[in-house]
Amino acid sequence: MRIKKSLTGAAVAALALTTLAACGSDDDGGSSSADGGPETADIRVWLNGTDTPQEARDWLKETFEDQNPGSTLTIEQQEWDGLVEKLTTSLSSESETPDVVEIGNTQAPTFTSAGAFAPMTDMLGDLGGDDLLPGFVEGATVDGETYAVPYYAGSKYIFYRKDLLEKAGLEVPTTMDEFVDAAIALKEANPKPANFSGFWFPGQDWRNGATFVWDAGGDLATEEGGEWTPALSSPESITGLETAQRLFMEASGAPKDGNEADPWTPFCAGEVGMMSTPGWVKGLIEDPETGCPDTFAKQMGVFALPGSDGEPAPVLLGGSDIAIAAKSANQDLAEKAVALMLSDDYQTIMAEAGLTPAKDSLASLLGDDEYAAATIEAASNAKLTPAAPGWANVEGSRALEDLFSAIAQGGDVADLAAKADEQMSGQLNG
Repeated sequence: MRIKKSLTGAAVAALALTTLAACGSDDDGGSSSADGGPETADIRVWLNGTDTPQEARDWLKETFEDQNPGSTLTIEQQEWDGLVEKLTTSLSSESETPDVVEIGNTQAPTFTSAGAFAPMTDMLGDLGGDDLLPGFVEGATVDGETYAVPYYAGSKYIFYRKDLLEKAGLEVPTTMDEFVDAAIALKEANPKPANFSGFWFPGQDWRNGATFVWDAGGDLATEEGGEWTPALSSPESITGLETAQRLFMEASGAPKDGNEADPWTPFCAGEVGMMSTPGWVKGLIEDPETGCPDTFAKQMGVFALPGSDGEPAPVLLGGSDIAIAAKSANQDLAEKAVALMLSDDYQTIMAEAGLTPAKDSLASLLGDDEYAAATIEAASNAKLTPAAPGWANVEGSRALEDLFSAIAQGGDVADLAAKADEQMSGQLNG
């Protein structure tokens, strides 16, 4: 999930989504011509960023058009930055709405709660049923109705330099305490370059920061009786935030106000001992254009971040959902496009590109090497962000980026957590 939006954008999105929810969709869900035959149409599919490989895009377009003569499928690539505002505007208009959209899994609850997507509950059985990633389905379900389905997932695991661990006399850590100690030891063992990170941890990186909160038994927010309450000020959460601060200050040389974008760049510059990133980063490190296949990539190893109990730590399970716009005039054809995107053939292409497929039964397609093993192990205890209807407002306000950046710069953890909770309290419930 790499969606970012401004505070102003969050307010606009909330207002527009409220309007969208009130308007609903006048479409009857059908798509037929006057003689009763299937209507031909151009189905617009929005995919975000470059995660979906070109092979999958080509397969989807060709297969859809072969199976639906006279209809076409157009893939329109969107960027994660500013996507929420663009979706909010487009999904509110019958003339501008795409038919099928990819949405970050942490953003889905806001759109599903607002009525932006068509119900998909009746499709679940045909799309995979219980085989679909359960956390993603749950996050897109409101009052027993499911409005989006998983597209792919990507849990984070640790990439590390085997040569640097060996040189420092360190073993691969098996508990959280061992991991923190190893990260600090790597930083101390590599005084040059000055910005070297035993654990690369930019200040705004709340997505990795959440792991330390969850590992300590804390949470970002909790739900009771249908109401969401911030939880960063709990004693458990404070303990986790203090662990994050120790890593920021003693193990990381990354900018204290920086974000986690493009992690392969510092890795290939020789500035990283360990880093927590999605599995697809491997391809960029090994790519001659973007990475360092002939140098540091040869020393690359991976392992699932261990938790305090020795089991895999609860890392953030990122990824995307697929949904059908409520205002799409081509509901039947949109459903056919979604079915193809959840098919084994399409999901196999996604898995071979390093993306965790939407179905549990296809996890073995990731392979059997150390990277696949780390992916599967990390995903075994991964968590999602709170399924609060206003979670998009939290992300849009950058409350968490501001919190972790201030912690990275040495601020008082308890005071900062209390301020973040106060800000989130007016956002979580929409």
